[in-house]
Amino acid sequence: MDERLYIPATPDTPEVDFHFAQRHLSLRGESYPESAVHFYHDILQRTRTFLQGLKEDRVRVTIELKYFNSSSTKMLFNLVECLNQATADGNHILLEWLHDPEDDTLLEFGQELAEDFPDLDLRLIPTQSA
Repeated sequence: MDERLYIPATPDTPEVDFHFAQRHLSLRGESYPESAVHFYHDILQRTRTFLQGLKEDRVRVTIELKYFNSSSTKMLFNLVECLNQATADGNHILLEWLHDPEDDTLLEFGQELAEDFPDLDLRLIPTQSA
């Protein structure tokens, strides 16, 4: 398996920077691609493969999205579901959910993830306002 999955940000897709060897996965930017299923398909596939190969490992995931549409919401939920499964399999997954402190929608989605996936070490981290 490749040690890294990197997809540069575009105006409607986030930067994906998954350093599998370093156990750090990062999503940053905005996510409203024309087809979220198409954009996230390979990302989810590679992440599942990576997570299935772990045993009592530690992984840090950083998600800092300024905006995402409803179809991206489903894909993000699927990603976090994969992370949760890895936790159930005995790994420690730290999910850092970075959000603008003035954006209630992003904060509430992070809170929902924390409620839906209590086994994850999910931390809601306010970013600095510009």
